[in-house]
Amino acid sequence: MLALFPEGFEEAERGDEFVLSAYTDAGGEARMSAVFGAVAAKDVPAGWEERWKHFHRPVRAGRLWIVPPWERAPQHADSITIDPGRAFGTGAHPTTRLCLELVSELEPGSLLDVGCGSGVIAIAAAKLGFAPVVGLDRDPHAIEAARANAAANGFELDFRRVDARLDALPNADAAVANISEELVAAVAPRLSCGLLVTSGYFEPHVPRLPGFRAVGRRRLDGWAADLHAPE
Repeated sequence: MLALFPEGFEEAERGDEFVLSAYTDAGGEARMSAVFGAVAAKDVPAGWEERWKHFHRPVRAGRLWIVPPWERAPQHADSITIDPGRAFGTGAHPTTRLCLELVSELEPGSLLDVGCGSGVIAIAAAKLGFAPVVGLDRDPHAIEAARANAAANGFELDFRRVDARLDALPNADAAVANISEELVAAVAPRLSCGLLVTSGYFEPHVPRLPGFRAVGRRRLDGWAADLHAPE
């Protein structure tokens, strides 16, 4: 679905079925049919372009609330505002929430966010007192969205377009890699940090990272996040 509709699609559970939906035209319907074998199509009402916003509500992650700009933060709550733009990461996904739970318990210092997406973890870390904060991503749209989100929250953070598997990585007191198990394993040996938070994989998966030992784990909705310390 990501290859067919990189601009986005919907996931929903209906009874014992898992439904994938995309807003598209006849050409997109044909591409989807060629991949999945059969699709069901129906006309959608006016205003469908804004419908995706209904799926993003304020969520609590660690000590902060993550709030989309079209919603209001809970009264008297510490919060940040995140617009996903064209990049992934509103704060609602279990892996993001798990990472922020772990980051919320760390002593603030410098922080490196590998695969920063829309900047939610980096901006939350800055809100929690971490400095300096550096965010890395290969996707230029992610960097653009992250910078805009940081500015909307009153921060000017260092976001860089970098391939974390190849380019030099800055040192940090703490690093976060909410990417995938494969990428975590590739990137971790290249990091120089005091603590490393990893996620982006399901609960049964336990990444083995050369040079690090696992010291903590959190679970949510079948996903997991781990805290590692240098060996």
